[in-house]
Amino acid sequence: MSDPLFPDGTCTQQHAVKNRYQTEIFNMAETHSLQDMRQQAAVAAKVFVQRDYTSGTMCQFQTKFPSELETKIDKQQFEETIRTLNNLYAEAEKLGSQSFIEGCLACLTAYTVFLCMETHYEKVLKKIAKYIQEQNDKIYAPRGLLLTDPIERGLRVIEITIYEDRSFTR
Repeated sequence: MSDPLFPDGTCTQQHAVKNRYQTEIFNMAETHSLQDMRQQAAVAAKVFVQRDYTSGTMCQFQTKFPSELETKIDKQQFEETIRTLNNLYAEAEKLGSQSFIEGCLACLTAYTVFLCMETHYEKVLKKIAKYIQEQNDKIYAPRGLLLTDPIERGLRVIEITIYEDRSFTR
């Protein structure tokens, strides 16, 4: 669709390219600050939040506040992060009509449907990754901490890295 003032569509195309470029630069800046922190700051310690199996094998983590974080982050903020992650994992594992339909489609198509469709579980895992990124940007990185997505640790633990040098955070 071309712009009425510019029939060849150059203004609209240039605007779209500029917006896409600015978004990519912003995303790269966000990623680089956390990457810089991971690569250049000295690791002081690592804290592991273990899985909580009191309710069975569903994926949830203990909300017990680690003593190593007492001087770094507020207990309520930490517990809210863990509760939100637990709720998101419960949402991912919830059996509902969507999961049932996905299963039926998978059987009918010999699982080839998953080549062109994301499952409910995959969508929620992306949501969790985005949430962890936001928490790192807003809460954890400015305090010299870094949350690692539990999927990177086989959903066994939430790893929180404590950095000595905080000069790379915002």
